[in-house]
Amino acid sequence: MEMTMCFPLLLLICSLSTAQLQTEADNEIIPHGKQTESQGREPTNASDRQQTCTQDINAVLREMSATLAEQRVEMRHLQRENEAQAAKLRELELQKTEVDKMKQQLKAQAAELSNMTARTDVTENQVEALKRDNEAQAAELTNTRAELTNTRAELTNMRAELSNTTARTDVTENQVEALKRDNEAQAAELTNTRAELTNTRAELTNMRAELSNTTARTDVTENQVEALKRDNEAQAAELTNTTARTDVTENQVEALKRDNEAQAAELTNTTARTDVTENQVEALKRDNEVKQVAFSTSLLASGSGTIGPFNTYTPLVFRYVVTNIGNAYNPNTGLFIAPVRGAYHFEIYIGAHGHASHPSSVVLVKNGEHIFIAYAHQPSHYGSSANGATLLLEVGDVVFLRLRGNSRVYDNENHHSTFSGNLLFTM
Repeated sequence: MEMTMCFPLLLLICSLSTAQLQTEADNEIIPHGKQTESQGREPTNASDRQQTCTQDINAVLREMSATLAEQRVEMRHLQRENEAQAAKLRELELQKTEVDKMKQQLKAQAAELSNMTARTDVTENQVEALKRDNEAQAAELTNTRAELTNTRAELTNMRAELSNTTARTDVTENQVEALKRDNEAQAAELTNTRAELTNTRAELTNMRAELSNTTARTDVTENQVEALKRDNEAQAAELTNTTARTDVTENQVEALKRDNEAQAAELTNTTARTDVTENQVEALKRDNEVKQVAFSTSLLASGSGTIGPFNTYTPLVFRYVVTNIGNAYNPNTGLFIAPVRGAYHFEIYIGAHGHASHPSSVVLVKNGEHIFIAYAHQPSHYGSSANGATLLLEVGDVVFLRLRGNSRVYDNENHHSTFSGNLLFTM
């Protein structure tokens, strides 16, 4: 800044020197007649010009000094402003660092939230699927109860039909035995079919699964028969004789002569009728099984530790399972899903070591609605709390526990914090 101010001063001095030299040159070319007169005035003019030039230079110097002083003040002011801006810049850098840390935390929280959302979506999809299954089962159970009288009468017929089906399957097994020479793997599969069909006769309660397997294996057998039909007309005749023993098999053999498609249709119809009976039996079994629902759990599967505190409500997963009759409680998600409509009783026991700022508190939640709370807070020593509720649940209703914000829960191998429930009666 000082060098910048010196340049105008040097320019001014150079200009004055140039002007003085120009004046002297002009004086040298004055006519000789006037030279004498000019020489008389020259000392006075030169002195005046020198004095005027000195005054101008002093004035310029004073002005330049004043300007220089002002610019020094301005420079100090700018330096202070630069220092203040540097301090603000350092503060902004610190804030940027904190913002970066917060962004990382937000990313971590976003990832955790995404995981929680994914798990929640999976759980909701499972709940929706269970609700749809339960609705279908409820409708099927209604139809079953309405048709129970007819089903009992039809059960005898089904047994006879099952016997016929077994006979037809035995014939199919004989056919597969004839094919053992060409395919040992098929022979082994048909051997399994005989064993499973024998179990089907003895165990009516497993009829659905065994008949499903029989249908699958029979489909394989049909494909084998269709493949052998082109090479073995005798086998087609044997199948014709076999289907003659049953009215349904006759239609299948006639269709088999065209394309062997009617045999698959007959087996499908047989399987469908068998599935109806199996569904009825399974529905009756489920109706008896779902009446037995009870579970008892503890927070930690092993070891000891404190969960929390968190800033928001957080679902708790009780991983140590003492009892889980009916498998309505899921130790991986912490969710209890009602398998049948009825009255259920739930109990909560929680505790934690004392803390001045963090209590021990959980909420009993039904389908997202807060029902009851268990709360304990003391600055030192161990504190505990308990609560319970009896709830009317529909099929598919979800019950679980949430840890309240800023709260903690403790558990160890003695299982201080527990969550239990059982079905009192169906409705």
